[in-house]
Amino acid sequence: MNYFIKTIFIMGLTASLSCDNKQELQKGSFGYDVSFLKDHQSTIVLENSTGKSKVAIVPAYQGRIMSSSAQGDNGNSYGWLNYEAIASKELQEKINVYGGEDRFWLGPEGGQYSIFFDPKTEFTFDNWRTPKEIDTEGFDVIAQSSSKAVFEKEMKLTNYSGFPFHILVNREVSIFERSEIEEKLALDLSNMEVDFVGFESVNTIKNIGEQAWNKESGLLSVWILGMLKPTDETVIMVPFKTSPAYQSYFGTIPSDKLKVSDELILFKGDGTHRGKIGLRPEHTVPLLGSYDAEKGVLTVVQFSFNNDQDYVNSMWELQDEPYAGDAVNTYNDGPLENGDQLGPFYELESSSPAKALGVNDSVIHHHVTYHFEGKEEDLNKISLKLFKSDLKGIKI
Repeated sequence: MNYFIKTIFIMGLTASLSCDNKQELQKGSFGYDVSFLKDHQSTIVLENSTGKSKVAIVPAYQGRIMSSSAQGDNGNSYGWLNYEAIASKELQEKINVYGGEDRFWLGPEGGQYSIFFDPKTEFTFDNWRTPKEIDTEGFDVIAQSSSKAVFEKEMKLTNYSGFPFHILVNREVSIFERSEIEEKLALDLSNMEVDFVGFESVNTIKNIGEQAWNKESGLLSVWILGMLKPTDETVIMVPFKTSPAYQSYFGTIPSDKLKVSDELILFKGDGTHRGKIGLRPEHTVPLLGSYDAEKGVLTVVQFSFNNDQDYVNSMWELQDEPYAGDAVNTYNDGPLENGDQLGPFYELESSSPAKALGVNDSVIHHHVTYHFEGKEEDLNKISLKLFKSDLKGIKI
């Protein structure tokens, strides 16, 4: 067999094996999603020492954690992916919704200090657009190992009031060993039959411009959004303190989608009705979660919170209180008025406080996600420990 024929044969065999391998991976599995992502974008896969806990990251999507697994390539893929948008070669004008369960954004979205509206424009959907720096521009990979990846991006943004921001973003993503999960959550997993994955993004924004940032010219916040797969049996859990007061966006949420108990707001994550709620810092507990009784998956989110009171306000209006925004949000996707729908998915979101920064000063925000999959009796031990709630009562 001459060299040319041999090369063609090997290439064909490799393609055939690749195709067969894809066919073996079921849609919905982590391996399927990683294979799909790698067909369209450079993708980094981190894993812990067991090889079962894995996360997939796409540098071109701002170092976004696209999905994760607690059971290796054949396990459930927890992040929601927009396959059509990822495969498309066309960029959308206002936002490119690729999905992913830990997405880096910046706030505020609305108001006189918004970075989503050009100066002196009306707060209408026609004028709204996501800055390309957090939508279509990639982050640079500056360090990488089997369990950690570090990204960096320099940005220049101008807010609605005309103030110029010159920012250096640093984003570090790492995956945890079991001992780290146990330490962070004060859990003992040794007597539980559960699979698990835990990972963290540490997000830093640094003022590298020539001017200090202050309240009068506008401040920024780190905003992390996690898009997850809904089911009919998924309920979001939002702990609160002092009172169950919450902000409701996109209209009133139907009673069959929302329930308030003594210590938890329960919000349906079924992807069938569009609604969003938020908690101000005075009501915030730095903990979120969801329980999917259909698949037996308990999701837990922690985030950095130090009782700061200034959070950016993202309402689409000129605001009397531009720093009376939410520290935490959850969103359930659903059809728009015209019947179109982005997802379906649901979101667990956290934000950093708004900080006045001198030149070379920084804000750092941690967002940590865990998924536990297994028997309800063992998942219940985790829920009782963290949310003080029996999973049998996590229903609407």
